[in-house]
Amino acid sequence: MAKLAKQAVRQQVIQWLQAYQQQPAKQQAQQQLYQQFFALLQWQQARTVALTLSQPLEIDVQPVIQAAWQAGKQVYVPRVMPKRQLAFLPYTATTPLTKSKFGLLEPPYQPTQVRTQFDLMLVPGLAFSAARQRLGFGGGYYDRFLSQHPQKTVSLALSGQYFTTATWPVAPFDRVIDQLLTVDR
Repeated sequence: MAKLAKQAVRQQVIQWLQAYQQQPAKQQAQQQLYQQFFALLQWQQARTVALTLSQPLEIDVQPVIQAAWQAGKQVYVPRVMPKRQLAFLPYTATTPLTKSKFGLLEPPYQPTQVRTQFDLMLVPGLAFSAARQRLGFGGGYYDRFLSQHPQKTVSLALSGQYFTTATWPVAPFDRVIDQLLTVDR
């Protein structure tokens, strides 16, 4: 099978997510993924959790954030920095958020609050292979961060985001996810 350009796969998955957005099956699939995630020993033992605030097309991370807060875990979310870097900052119910140039909600930058090591990182993506290869949104932010700061990583994938094999080119700098949770697999 020929590899598709990364952008072609991104477009294919985004179209699938847009169509899937309005279907009741998305809620059921998300619930299944949350149950798997909360059952992980890494989640149960984690005191610090990093994740990205989700966009409407993505799996909603709000239930993960709420569960983390209820369990007394510290939550960190990224702020996009120059040179395609991420700065992870504390996120609480009272953290003021602003919209980045990418449309992502971000906390204010406070250099003394930046953290680079977490007990668990929930890594977003558009597509994932059975070999835990990840296709992100195209900026390489997470690949850069994980190259500099290795973490225990987990990703959640809806059925249209899961590929038996990567149909996109995988570069040497693309970081592999430690654990991939999928629906019905």
